Amino acid sequence: MSINDARKQSLYFPEEMLLEIQQQAQRLDRSLSWVVQQSWKIGKAGLRRIPSPNDMLDDDPAAKRR
Repeated sequence: MSINDARKQSLYFPEEMLLEIQQQAQRLDRSLSWVVQQSWKIGKAGLRRIPSPNDMLDDDPAAKRR
């Protein structure tokens, strides 16, 4: 995917969260899209540290014997 590939996507946020994003966008004089994109860039490393259900299965000793 090209770095300039722009796709339209609808995202739904709880009202309180959306209001916070709007406030930050206004404070930074940026678009909602920009704020969400920057938030993703900053937060994705933290999300990767959260184990997925499949990671939990990797801890199963029976699975390691297969």
